[in-house]
Amino acid sequence: FSNVISKSDVKSLAEADEQEVVAEVQEFYGDYIAVNPHVFSLNLLGCCQGRSWDPAQLARTTQGLTALLLSLKKCPMIRYQLSSESAKRLAECVKQVITKEYELFDFRRTEVPPLLLILDRSDDAITPLLNQWTYQAMVHELLGINNNRIDLSRVPGISKDLREVVLSAENDEFYANNMYLNFAEIGSNIKNLMEDFQRRKPKEQQKLESIADMKAFVENYPQFKKMSGTVSKHVTVVGELSRLVGERNLLEVSEVEQELACQNDHSSALQNVRRLLQNRKVTDLDAARLVMLYALHYER
Repeated sequence: FSNVISKSDVKSLAEADEQEVVAEVQEFYGDYIAVNPHVFSLNLLGCCQGRSWDPAQLARTTQGLTALLLSLKKCPMIRYQLSSESAKRLAECVKQVITKEYELFDFRRTEVPPLLLILDRSDDAITPLLNQWTYQAMVHELLGINNNRIDLSRVPGISKDLREVVLSAENDEFYANNMYLNFAEIGSNIKNLMEDFQRRKPKEQQKLESIADMKAFVENYPQFKKMSGTVSKHVTVVGELSRLVGERNLLEVSEVEQELACQNDHSSALQNVRRLLQNRKVTDLDAARLVMLYALHYER
């Protein structure tokens, strides 16, 4: 099992095992999705009913958090946002599990105790409405990432082998080094990656005139093939991001978003929002975001 299993579930399993084929039951705490080395997800959509927790989603979030704590062998102090009833409820649920399963959480104490800090994302209504300009965030926002996989099947002229690609910092060095960089820097680094690939390519395609040449080719081919796949993947992804930025006029949209978020020139903001709402390249989603940002900033 990937999480704590209750005694009642073990009993039900034992009663159903009429042939006595189950020899052992173990718990491996991995009931969550590791996205990056420092980021995990529970793949939940629609956690709330209005401004309160959906009971099933609250239970699932509690399970995922406690599985994470057990896999990291941490028994934390819990702090939560006082102004948020949702944060308080989650903190209480996690605390209940830790208290109930105290033997599982009996880890060696550290000099600085671990801290589980629970914040309510709804406290900041502005940031989620802004277009993002770092590589991973842009891919997530414009193309969508599901378990580190990107669906590119709708990209015009896409080749069959690139209809779905994997972006994982664990096995993609270029992605790991560039995932938090700005889009302009990504373009420059893609160019450098391609130039490096072109420099290596002739060496890999030299004539195989001896056994030593053949041996060297076989040894280097997997690395060459991997680099070729990396170049193709990132050129395709960055190319599609660039196409969407131009198609949706996102540079101009983002400029107005930043003005709404950081400045207080009401007359200019109103004029710019109206202008973009009349621009056919601006999507309904981006238009709605602009209107919400305007309403949040200049609410009366």
